[in-house]
Amino acid sequence: MDFNDSAQAIILNVGGEKNINSLIHCSTRLRFTLNDFAKADLEKLKTVDGVLGAVIAGGQCQVIIGNDVVEMFDAVQALLGNSTQQNTARGPKQSWGKVVLDFIIGVFQPLVPAIAGGGILKAVLMLLAMFGWISDKSQTYQILNLVGGAPLYLLPILVAITTAQKLKVNSLVAVSTVGVLILPDLVAMLTKGTTLFGLHVTNVTYSSQVFPAILCVLFYALMERFFTKYSPKPIRIFFVPMMSILITAPITLLFLGPLGYVVGEGFVSVILFLNTHLGWVATALLAGVLPFMVATGMHKPMIPYVVSTFSTVGKESLYLPASLAHNISESGTCFAIALRTKDTKLRAVALSAGISALFGITEPALYGVTLQHKRALISVITGGVTGGAYVGIAGLSGFTIVGPGLASLPMFVDKSNPANLIHALIGFGISFVVSFVIGLIIWKNDEEISSASDTGEATTTVVAEDLMAPVAGKVLSLADVPDDVFSQGLIGQGIAVEPSEGRLIAPTDGTIEMVYETKHALGMRTDNGAELLFHIGLDTVQLNGKYFESHVQVGQHVQAGELLETFDVAKIKAAGYNPITMMVVTNQDSYTVAVDESNETLDNQSVMNIAKLGV
Repeated sequence: MDFNDSAQAIILNVGGEKNINSLIHCSTRLRFTLNDFAKADLEKLKTVDGVLGAVIAGGQCQVIIGNDVVEMFDAVQALLGNSTQQNTARGPKQSWGKVVLDFIIGVFQPLVPAIAGGGILKAVLMLLAMFGWISDKSQTYQILNLVGGAPLYLLPILVAITTAQKLKVNSLVAVSTVGVLILPDLVAMLTKGTTLFGLHVTNVTYSSQVFPAILCVLFYALMERFFTKYSPKPIRIFFVPMMSILITAPITLLFLGPLGYVVGEGFVSVILFLNTHLGWVATALLAGVLPFMVATGMHKPMIPYVVSTFSTVGKESLYLPASLAHNISESGTCFAIALRTKDTKLRAVALSAGISALFGITEPALYGVTLQHKRALISVITGGVTGGAYVGIAGLSGFTIVGPGLASLPMFVDKSNPANLIHALIGFGISFVVSFVIGLIIWKNDEEISSASDTGEATTTVVAEDLMAPVAGKVLSLADVPDDVFSQGLIGQGIAVEPSEGRLIAPTDGTIEMVYETKHALGMRTDNGAELLFHIGLDTVQLNGKYFESHVQVGQHVQAGELLETFDVAKIKAAGYNPITMMVVTNQDSYTVAVDESNETLDNQSVMNIAKLGV
């Protein structure tokens, strides 16, 4: 691969250099914050050599690279230089949710390598001590243990750096301000009890805390910008940092620090409460949905919870055990497909992705194999839920923040509970074996699916029917829908329509099975058994039923062409929502789906053919 050529193509297809506001990377993805996300061409990005996939999620344009992410990041960064520091102009305003999510990821994602490296070092030391290969009383052990614990102890400083970088303020002054919280002399004063300006300063241990540092730097950023704006230029070099520190440090000690500490404690308490009361069910369910969370990048917001839990209780018992079950299930499924498939290209991809997933990197498996093949996804979910249930029942805990896998198993070493590592190994084995066996059993090659007469054991098409366009308008491919859940076929295959009028009709005979309470979505089972989902608009759930009127009830049988729902296209657009309407087959493992992608404007004409598969 020529990383330079690929980097140029990536920059071009995210909208060009001037459209890039900032760029970071995680273990498998380039994460772009763009000024105008509409300028990013996801389909072209997916064709770039070295790119496994591309999504817009979490307020970022995420380009999935896989194991070569560092080399690709370096190539892109070399082309960009420092230009992103000047590209601060914003395009269309993003929602608060996306802005907050982008901020959280930008602050916490860069912390992972330091915390993971130190945590694994401590885990390996404990493992060596448990085997008697080193004494935990020796000075060598104690010094190395302190080295491993340094990133967690200095977490406020690390958070100050990443937050300052995200906010584009002076990181050294920000670190100096946050550093006040962990000064040994100040810690001693807080322990004895002290006052500032006559006000009592709450005694809080700020080492290993994240939220006090974030609040501190947020306030510091306001002060820096304020004093930069009004300070005379000749004295700005010392006046701005002096005044910013002078105001921010006391405000943090008196108010923001204790508030951040309470927020962090409350955040962890809520998660621990849910984990305690749901128990192993929570771990199993999380392992089952992780493929979809990872695919859209929505697993990253779990990092603040994991970091906060570590700083409070020193371990984590929900996300990391579930991740172990999911990661190894991806690996087992990929190895099974590598054995069963007759497609040489898919075999090579599955083998490589299986090895990556075995070591905790799942994006190559997700985008290269499992999300493209529903049978593979079933295998992953089954293995993940089974393995997740076991580690949940066993009460498995992780002791550092890193993607669970073969090489990082020491993260489950617990000196006070040697069985913890044993449970991790058993959960590892269960997840791999279940997903591997299920993958071997249910995988079907294309020729097996299409011709039972040749094999005697695959499926054949026995029932087919044409479906009309559910609304009048321009028929589009699902790939054109600006929503990753539909465009990547995560729910099912089908078509989208840009509606010219607000009338949703039955595309064939069937029974209404679901009418969503906000009326923007409706489910129907055809007389031949196909499960259809109609989804009117994007994010229109937020309208809470406004501009929608349903004309059917659950259980009602309808005929082809019968009116199901009406909606006001003009008012939906005026409210700022895209009225594009999707029709997808959600039980597509039992159907072949052929769609009309002519991009023609059609009025109640046939746009989709579905064929039921029978043994």
